[in-house]
Amino acid sequence: MPYFDAASSAPLHPVARQALQASLDEGWADPARLYREGRRAGLLLDAAREAAAEAVGCRPDELVFTPSGTHAVHAGMSGALAGRRRVGLGVTVSAVEHSSVLHAASAHEAATGGALTEVPVDRYGAVAPETYAGALHEDTALACLQSANHEVGTEQPVAEVAEVCRSRGVPLLVDAAQSLGWGPVEGAWSLLTASAHKWGGPAGVGLLAVRKGVRFAPGGPADERESGRAPGFQNIPAIVAAAASLRAVRAEAAAEAVRLRALVERIRARVPELVSDVEVVGHPERRLPHLVTFSCLYVDGEALLHELDRADFSVSSGSSCTSSTLTPSHVLRAMGVLSEGNVRVSLPAGTPEAEVDRFLEVLPGVVSGVRERLGAPAGADGAGGTGGSGVLDAAGTEPSLVVDALGRRCPVPVIELAKVFGGVPVGGTVTVLSDDEAARLDIPAWCEMRGQEYVGERPADHGVAYVVRRVS
Repeated sequence: MPYFDAASSAPLHPVARQALQASLDEGWADPARLYREGRRAGLLLDAAREAAAEAVGCRPDELVFTPSGTHAVHAGMSGALAGRRRVGLGVTVSAVEHSSVLHAASAHEAATGGALTEVPVDRYGAVAPETYAGALHEDTALACLQSANHEVGTEQPVAEVAEVCRSRGVPLLVDAAQSLGWGPVEGAWSLLTASAHKWGGPAGVGLLAVRKGVRFAPGGPADERESGRAPGFQNIPAIVAAAASLRAVRAEAAAEAVRLRALVERIRARVPELVSDVEVVGHPERRLPHLVTFSCLYVDGEALLHELDRADFSVSSGSSCTSSTLTPSHVLRAMGVLSEGNVRVSLPAGTPEAEVDRFLEVLPGVVSGVRERLGAPAGADGAGGTGGSGVLDAAGTEPSLVVDALGRRCPVPVIELAKVFGGVPVGGTVTVLSDDEAARLDIPAWCEMRGQEYVGERPADHGVAYVVRRVS
């Protein structure tokens, strides 16, 4: 069964499996002890730290192992903020950071009152260094920027932002979870975090690197292990496996990146040809080599993923339709792109070309089947259809066809809009009434894809009224 969700968790690398099994016999003792078994464990831990530090591009005494990537993020952010509390309490992040960063920043804001500043991104999901510079203030204690986005694969200008931060005296924390297996993070970053299961190591191992000279005050009770930054007994077998697999994937990265990038490029090019009403998102060039994301109009994301699973393809989604909260992915929302019917394909190392070809063969039928069950329009513009009534539009100056989609969830509001839009004369408007949060993103995205005018939104009874004008 093709597994296409390496961005969530990569399959355990063979080197990780071998190292884990071997170190179970040698790395079980307390590495802080002076007897034989402790010294063996200590040597394994030291060797793993040196290997991981070499891959990160830092000194071994700047790197500690944590119980997870999320723990590394939380420990890194809290330690840096505590160390710089005399400077200020402000935190600057990009709008597309991983939820672990955003949750930690929000918790800091709630606990201290420190200002949280989000830097917007472009339609590809990237920040502009000059925009990031404008979001740094006198009281900014910490800046955060991922090396590459976990949902759409876009690489961020880390080196340029790091230089801006350095010139302002603000430490930059880089979440390198998605990119570290492909290569080191360039630039004068101050702190870096990563997670072993993203590159084929075992789950339960994270990395936190803190450059010398960065003010850092570990939180919680003092602990002598891992410089006090990750208290508790180290899982040495897992750490050894994580470091060994990181070294192994780095040795394979250059060749595998070329191969996977070609397969991803095939998906990026072929999906819009094979499936109508699709938006491929993320930067077309400055992106991770193994990841591609696209969104399909008139499709329930959860249903699409289930059908692909029935066809033996394991993929993931950032779509609002797969979330228990029924709110759009914050990444897709920040980018201003379509969120419904979202599919993220992230290829693990060694993915055969034939599996990608079969995915492209299966996908059109799966999407068509889901659309048919939802009653999606067959025509590109959804010509014909009924279900509206005339009222004044947002300006109150001309009749508008009203579609009542209250109480109906993604992608139904957009489907109902498309059904009636073909019967609207040029210059006429359609008002969609919806209480689904995803409509705020998907209706403007539909207009962008269709070349129609999104007039805007206004409050309505029990929801929001979204107004669309037909221009062609």
